[in-house]
Amino acid sequence: MRLVVLGAAESGVGAAILGVKRGFDVFVSDMGAIKPQYKQMLTDHRLEFEEGGHTPERVLAADVVVKSPGIPDDAPMIVKLREKGIPVWSEIEFAGRYTDAKMVCITGSNGKTTTTSLIYHILYRAGYKVGLAGNIGHSLALQVADHSFDWYVIELSSFQLDNMYEFKADIAVLLNITPDHLDRYGFEMQNYVDSKMRILQNMQPADTFIYWGQDQYIPTELAKRKPQCQALAFCDEKTDGAAAYVADGNLVCLKPEPFQFPIDRLPLIGRHNWRNAMAAAMAAMAAGVPLDVIGDAMADFHAIEHRMEFAGNVGGVRYINDSKATNVDACLCALQGIETPVVLILGGKDKGNDYAPIVPLVREKCRALVYLGADNAKLHACFDATGVSVRDTHSMADCLRACAELAQSGDTVLLSPCCASFDLFKNMEDRGDQFKSGVRAMMEEQA
Repeated sequence: MRLVVLGAAESGVGAAILGVKRGFDVFVSDMGAIKPQYKQMLTDHRLEFEEGGHTPERVLAADVVVKSPGIPDDAPMIVKLREKGIPVWSEIEFAGRYTDAKMVCITGSNGKTTTTSLIYHILYRAGYKVGLAGNIGHSLALQVADHSFDWYVIELSSFQLDNMYEFKADIAVLLNITPDHLDRYGFEMQNYVDSKMRILQNMQPADTFIYWGQDQYIPTELAKRKPQCQALAFCDEKTDGAAAYVADGNLVCLKPEPFQFPIDRLPLIGRHNWRNAMAAAMAAMAAGVPLDVIGDAMADFHAIEHRMEFAGNVGGVRYINDSKATNVDACLCALQGIETPVVLILGGKDKGNDYAPIVPLVREKCRALVYLGADNAKLHACFDATGVSVRDTHSMADCLRACAELAQSGDTVLLSPCCASFDLFKNMEDRGDQFKSGVRAMMEEQA
């Protein structure tokens, strides 16, 4: 069979290597330049590839196509493939067909990486033979090709879910659904909701679905879909039907097993991370991990880079790197978790954001706003009327200078920008790294 892989980064190269090991005739095509490390992997496995454009007759000769999640379904080549009736799968869909491992799958608009990493940490600490894969930056297909794990913990974006059909989670976690990537979904929220709910597809009575019971969309969607699997809700407080909740300084789980964990033992900042921790604990219980192992692993887990990451203290001002907060709800959660006055850094490539949900918190908690983007007009239109001091900046160096001038001892400078990073930075990691590097330089000057 002829397998064509569109996109030669982590997921695409992994799919290509798995394909050739499974006897496919593989061709890899990328519209852009292939990074040297991936080009070397393709060469090492004697895989044929092209870069800088797609050759239509070669792509359209496929029996099946695996596409990068970054390629939208309305891309011209994808439209042509569908017109010819050629199946187009995600790398996760393709890899799932070649492993019998148990799948713990995590999605949501916010908190995916923290929750995925925590579940993996717990299962690894429990001695499970487990791989970490998906949107977190590790190819599931490559691990299926090269390893024989019994379990996989997989972070799934909506883009990956869109091209998954037969794949099934044994344990699924849906953390929340808030507006994000609406430019990819025709600016229709229901299209995005439907994408996230695909994590339920194919789940059976023996499987477990874990979700935030106070989400605006999930309970309604569950009532419409009536899944066969066991569905367990975690909530901010004890409510009817809650399988886990927060009470008296503890995370309290009733199902899958009774379990309590003191919040002051959790090394993560903010109420949103209490939710992430409850979801992770419930998933680990569903996977059969002993309760004492879950507690110990939660207590020694470290924060994820670029997600509420402490970057340093300069002149009594705490600097927090939350560059991964690329939508409004993530910023809202970050603000809720900080008790001090905040100098908030906002801005970047807008994704159709509605900033209204954070306006009350900005008025309540923010000493100042620093806009960091190529075009800050939408931020000015939304926030200038709050009366909070604002500064306009277009580079990280200028941004940090403005923050240092505006912040007072005891404040927190929070990079939680609500937006994608591609206007001024290579990616959100580059934005966060420049922030941390700038803070380190300020600390050295202070010393």
